[in-house]
Amino acid sequence: MSVAAIAFLVIGLGLIGWLSARTRAARFAAANTAGAVGRPHSLPLYHGWYVALWATVPALLFLAVWSWTSPALVTGAVLDTPAAAVLPESGIERGALLAEARALAQGRLAGAFNDEAAALAPAYRAAQARFDGIAAVLALILAFAGGAYAFTRVRPDFRARTRVERAVMATLLVASLIAILTTVGIVASLLFESWRFFSMVSPVDFLFGLRWSPQSAVIAGQTNQFGAIPLFWGTIFIGAIIAMVVAIPLGLMSAVYLTQYAGPRLRAWMKPALEMLAGVPTVVYGYFAALTVAPALRDFAAAVGIPGASSESALAAGVVMGIMIIPFVSSMADDSITAVPAAMRDGSLAMGATQSETIRKVLIPAALPGVVGGVLLAVSRAIGETMIVVMAAGLAANLTANPFASVTTVTTQIVQLLTGDQEFDSAKTLAAFALGLVLFVITLLLNIVALRVVKKYREAYE
Repeated sequence: MSVAAIAFLVIGLGLIGWLSARTRAARFAAANTAGAVGRPHSLPLYHGWYVALWATVPALLFLAVWSWTSPALVTGAVLDTPAAAVLPESGIERGALLAEARALAQGRLAGAFNDEAAALAPAYRAAQARFDGIAAVLALILAFAGGAYAFTRVRPDFRARTRVERAVMATLLVASLIAILTTVGIVASLLFESWRFFSMVSPVDFLFGLRWSPQSAVIAGQTNQFGAIPLFWGTIFIGAIIAMVVAIPLGLMSAVYLTQYAGPRLRAWMKPALEMLAGVPTVVYGYFAALTVAPALRDFAAAVGIPGASSESALAAGVVMGIMIIPFVSSMADDSITAVPAAMRDGSLAMGATQSETIRKVLIPAALPGVVGGVLLAVSRAIGETMIVVMAAGLAANLTANPFASVTTVTTQIVQLLTGDQEFDSAKTLAAFALGLVLFVITLLLNIVALRVVKKYREAYE
C-alpha cells in the first residue's frame, strides 16, 4: 500500500470522526433545547473539526516524515540481502544499479538494462511492501488513537471552538513563516554565492567594468571580463525606458477612456479584451517580436538610412514588452481612478472645469498612488522579462544608445550562465548570482522610492 493510499485512509477516518463528533454534539444541542442539560459552549461543527484534526494531522505528519525517511530504510534493507552481494564497490555504479532496481520494483521501468538490477528488484519490492505495511499500521494506530482521544473530550462544556480556532491560527502562522523563510533563504543564497563570486572578481570591476565576456575570462584565465555595465544599461534601456515609453501613456490613456468616456456596454467587452494581453504567454510575444516587429524595424531603419540596424534590436524587444505590460498599468490606473470619491469629480465640474481639466487636475493627481503602483508593477515585470529579450534583442552585451542595435539584459545573461552542465566553483557560473543580487537590490530601491511617493500623495488627498 502506497503512502498516498494510506493518506486517503487516514482522511477517511478523519471524516468518520468528524461525522461522529458532530452527531454527538448535536445531541447536546437537542438536550439543551429540551432543558435536560446546559447550553453547550461550541457548535457541533467545531466538535466535529476538533476530532477530525486529531484523527488526521498526527497521522499525516507521520506519513510526511515517513515518505522522507523510508527510501533510505528500504535501500538499507535491500543492501542487507544476499542479492546485494553482486553490487560493485564504486559508489556511482552502485547508486545507478540501485536506482534502476527501485524503478523496476515500482513499475516505472518495463525492463532492466542490467542483470544486477533485475536481481535486486524482487528484494526492493519485498522491502518496500514490508515498510509500507509498517507505515500503514502506525498511521492507522495514530489516527485511531488521536480520534478516540478527541472523541472522549466531546462534552457540552468543552471549548472545541477555541481549540479549533487556535489550530487554524497556528496553520496561518506556519503559512506566513514559510513565505518569510523562503524570502530569507533566497536572499541568503544570493548573498553567499555572490560573496564567493566577489572573492574571485573585484566588485569594482564587476559594477563599473565596461566589458562583459565571461567565456573569454574562462578561456584566457583573466578576471577582468565581468564588467556588468552593458547588462545594466541593456536592462534599463529595454525595460525601464523603451517599454515604459510605450506602456505608461497607452495604459494610462486607456484607463482614462474606460473610466470617463466609454459607455457601460463598450467597457464591458473592451476592458476584458485589454486584460487578455496579460494572459498571452511571453514566448508568443517573443515570436511576434522576432518574426514581425524586428524585421519591420530593421527595414525601416535601412530605408531612412540609420546605420547599425540589426534584426535583433532593443527597440523591437522594448516595444513588444511595452505592449505586454499595458494591462498592468491600465488595470491599476483604472481601479485607482474609479476609487476617487465622486464628490471630487462633481465638485470640479460644478466649479466650471471641463471634463478634460477635471481629469488632468483632479482625478489623475488623486489617483496617483495607484498609478505609481501600476507603473512600479510594470517596471518590475519588464525588468524580469527574459524570453522577449532572448528572441528579439539578442545576447550581445553592447553599451550603446542606438535602439536599432542588439543589446542584452541581466535576466537573459543569468539564464545563459546557468544553462547546461555548469561548475559552481567558477566565476563564470557564480556571476549569475551576483547579477541576481544586483537586480534584487535595484528592485528593492524602486519599491522604497515608490512607497515614499505613494505616502506623500496619499497624505495630500486623504
